[in-house]
Amino acid sequence: MDPLLSVDTVTLQYQTTDHLITATWRVSFNVVEGDRFVLLGPSGCGKSSLLKAVGGFIDPVEGQIRLKHREIKKPGPDRMMVFQEFDQLLGWKTVAENVAYPMKVSRRFQKAEIPDRVARGLATIGLERFADAYPHMLSGGMKQRVAIARALAMEPELLLMDEPFAALDALTRRAMQAEVLRLWEQTGVTMLFVTHSIEEALIIGSRILVLSPHPGQVRAELDASDLGFSDVGSRRFAELHQTIESMLFERQEATT
Repeated sequence: MDPLLSVDTVTLQYQTTDHLITATWRVSFNVVEGDRFVLLGPSGCGKSSLLKAVGGFIDPVEGQIRLKHREIKKPGPDRMMVFQEFDQLLGWKTVAENVAYPMKVSRRFQKAEIPDRVARGLATIGLERFADAYPHMLSGGMKQRVAIARALAMEPELLLMDEPFAALDALTRRAMQAEVLRLWEQTGVTMLFVTHSIEEALIIGSRILVLSPHPGQVRAELDASDLGFSDVGSRRFAELHQTIESMLFERQEATT
């Protein structure tokens, strides 16, 4: 299939007070429409930096990132991001107002159609009863569901998710993983998902790009499209988990 997103030999760097840090080194991968594509690796491997570069917030020092063959040079409503932090919602706006906000700012939709889009978005995540609530009234999981609804309401080409469940407790995290899969089945949105959890990558991802520790380089791209919640205890799940773990462990040994 013709790729929706193409990341071609991308090197990312950033400057600290004392050093120039190379976050990734010549990383390449393609994401096709409908993918649940996961960037997996340890902390510091540049996976969040890659996501921000796809979002248009960081410019590569080498290589190109293209969406539908157009080079990404800045943020845009065709790429919506969900972050890890709960404070990504505007605290002085209601749930409904938070979902509506990007639509109003981008002027991508007619003003008259926004309330209906907000209502449908909240119904999709089961929070229509909380339309008039404020973020401080919501649990962590509910806040993340609102953030996802806000992103999906923009009808993006690509949904970018940067470890969105890392701060949640184990039970809520598992529930949110199931919610994301349900929303994907319902909407078919193409996802680029960052995590450092091998189990989460195998549950969420249809394809998994394994990155080495700093600086991030491609170790392997794996197909996990046959796995889901019902396969967590299966031999196939365990074998793939062990394969990924071995890749990361071998690389860590080599760099110590």
